[in-house]
Amino acid sequence: MKAWVFASKEDLGGWIEQDPSGLPDLPVLVRITHSGINYKDALSLTRHAPIARSFPMAAGIDFVGSVIEDRSGAFLPGEVVVATGNGLGETTWGGYAEQARVRPEWLTRLPKGLSQEQAAAVGTAGLTAAMAINALERFGIAADQGPVVVTGPTGGVGSFASFLLKHAGYHVIAATGRLAESEYLMANGAAEIIDRAELETEPRALGKERWRASVDVIGGKVLANILSAVRYGGAVAACGLAGSMALPVSVAPFILRGVSLLGIDSVMAPETTRRAAWNRIAAAAAAIPFDRIVTRRRFVEVADLAPKLLDQQLRGRVVLSW
Repeated sequence: MKAWVFASKEDLGGWIEQDPSGLPDLPVLVRITHSGINYKDALSLTRHAPIARSFPMAAGIDFVGSVIEDRSGAFLPGEVVVATGNGLGETTWGGYAEQARVRPEWLTRLPKGLSQEQAAAVGTAGLTAAMAINALERFGIAADQGPVVVTGPTGGVGSFASFLLKHAGYHVIAATGRLAESEYLMANGAAEIIDRAELETEPRALGKERWRASVDVIGGKVLANILSAVRYGGAVAACGLAGSMALPVSVAPFILRGVSLLGIDSVMAPETTRRAAWNRIAAAAAAIPFDRIVTRRRFVEVADLAPKLLDQQLRGRVVLSW
């Protein structure tokens, strides 16, 4: 079978013919039909970050496919499943391959209302966006309480966050460094668009109250500035570090305005959290503008696409198929 494999920590990786007998000895064998390119995938493929930590390793942190066999008995042959997180492409065989062996608890049956391609379009990015919105709602952020600012709105997480928030009735502010994409952003759910540059200045301890909440994928000064402008009692769901892992923020928003910072992890999230996120996506599936969000490509193109994603030359979600 074909697989994109890093042979060692120093190896730049590439497509090889892999004997399926070399897959991890895990219960469920899946024939992979689709995957996507997430920010973490792009970092891995370009070796900008040491995402793969066990070798040999097939890249790809999510996939969609059909079950060939399951020694655990949890799935029947032919069932369509989705896999995200749980170390795929990092510590265990990833999704850029024709087959994978995984644990049954890492798999979710294809949600009703979604095709295999659509589930791959959602992937880790869409799932993370849904988890972020669910976290804000659990915190108590309602649609009628004020605007929600979304960073990285042309990317995978941001595209889904914007649409899902709009679908739930929220007023969405898209903070972007790509103002030329305004038409895409408005069609995807943004009610307002602001230049991200205004969030990249040196953070103030406390700024003017501008929004009730945020879904942030950038981190760094952007996240610090967002926090300083959250209205009293609001919250930020932080789910990315595209700008920086640092957080140069004052404690003022937390102790003077009661602002909360909610961490969103889609890698090791429990099944209940994943299922709630998939349920949100499935409920909105009929209205999700997949044709606008999705760019369709072949698996063999993945190495050429990864640097383009890091350079912000792509928008929405890239779905890979054979």
